[in-house]
Amino acid sequence: MADAGASMTLATISLIGFALLAGFYLTTLNALWTLISVTVTAVLVSQLLQKLRRRDALTERRVCVLVLGDIGRSPRMQYHALSLSKHGYSVTFVGFPGTKPHQDVIGDERITIIPITELKGLQVGPRVVSYVTKVILQSLQLLLVLLKTDVQSHILMQNPPGLPSIVVTWLVCGLRGSRFIIDWHNYGYTIMALSHGPDHPIVRLAQWYEQLFGRLSSHNLCVTNAMKEDLQNNWNIRATTLYDKPPAIFKETSVDLKHQLFMRLAKTIPQFRFCGERPGDETERTAFSCRDPSDFSVTLTSGRPALLISSTSWTEDEDFSILLKALEDYEGFVEAGASLPSLVCVITGKGPQKDHYRKLIDTLRFEHVKICTPWLEAEDYPVLLGSADLGVCLHKSSSGLDLPMKVVDMFGCCLPVCAIHFYCLHELVKHEENGLIFKDSEELSGQLKSLLWDFPDCEDEGKLGQFRRNLRASGGQRWDQNWDQNVLPLLTAP
Repeated sequence: MADAGASMTLATISLIGFALLAGFYLTTLNALWTLISVTVTAVLVSQLLQKLRRRDALTERRVCVLVLGDIGRSPRMQYHALSLSKHGYSVTFVGFPGTKPHQDVIGDERITIIPITELKGLQVGPRVVSYVTKVILQSLQLLLVLLKTDVQSHILMQNPPGLPSIVVTWLVCGLRGSRFIIDWHNYGYTIMALSHGPDHPIVRLAQWYEQLFGRLSSHNLCVTNAMKEDLQNNWNIRATTLYDKPPAIFKETSVDLKHQLFMRLAKTIPQFRFCGERPGDETERTAFSCRDPSDFSVTLTSGRPALLISSTSWTEDEDFSILLKALEDYEGFVEAGASLPSLVCVITGKGPQKDHYRKLIDTLRFEHVKICTPWLEAEDYPVLLGSADLGVCLHKSSSGLDLPMKVVDMFGCCLPVCAIHFYCLHELVKHEENGLIFKDSEELSGQLKSLLWDFPDCEDEGKLGQFRRNLRASGGQRWDQNWDQNVLPLLTAP
């Protein structure tokens, strides 16, 4: 149905183009031909708009979720898609393929994933030529993909990245009568400024673009109250704050599930393997846990290392040299005889700076600290968070206005966090209540020392245990309730 409609649309566009060319030629003859060509063109344009806006009984139950990025690495947009499906909407999910999305998204019959290719511009000449041609090609591709789909009641688009998706989505919504919702995760121009500098012409152009076309949406969502105020005060854009909240899959992990996960990870990650196996010992062991063969009960071993976890997209707004220096200091504390455990630090994620930091990690020679950088399947990630002893967040917002989703997920698993300070972090991390906030490696190493002192006893008696109890007690709203309260009314409003 959609493909047939798209073919008719392209045919109509071709006829309009022909009519315009013919009209240009015929207008040189006399006024009568001018009138005829204008009339024909107007009729064809009217027919095109009718075809583009042709609605049926199911139109109001269709929504397109769009991210000009890797769908599998866009958890918030996956959560949007799942929430829409739960409320009976048919979801067209458009984005780049790559990382496998969560199984709940893949297995949902109401969610159809339409992959688009991340195109490259011309690879010859100045960089600006490559960038401009990439934007043009990506715009044309996205325009054709969106026009080929059935008419949607709404298009919900993530920003950033917003170039060229904001203007293309606005155009498609205008042509098809759909309502346009932007979900502001950050500002794209501030991310560009990290590599180009805030005064670079391309950064200024990106800022102008976001400000101008961001105002053309029907509704706006954003991730913090600080961003809501900034959008209103500086760009005159009204937005609804939709805080990131953990879905139900993020929760504390049972001891048995921890052991199962550790056993799976130990097959490929040496840091999870038990060292010192004895011949004839049938006990199933990992670096952290063991299963008694007599009754199959699982326990966490008393002399286990502490499990520290950080997740990242390995971008310029996260300086992992801070964590590496803190771990170096921690190694020194243990060498000096401090009552601290060995440490296994798991840094999970994909991104452009991963190879750079892996080379730095390979140069470190620690005896009591082990570091690994795996990529976890979407189903394993929440289980590992629920199995960890402490989380670390190095996300430093490029705009100072967005919050790290990784901390939201950690809190969903009742995992205390040490997070680096930036402007609006207090909206999420409460210092000395659910975690600690640091400004440099020295503060972080001191926090690791105080939280892990006398581990694992500190999990019950120390600050670490108190933070975890506070997280359990606070409970907190989950994604489904938050979405129903803030997004569903936008979709059902007249």
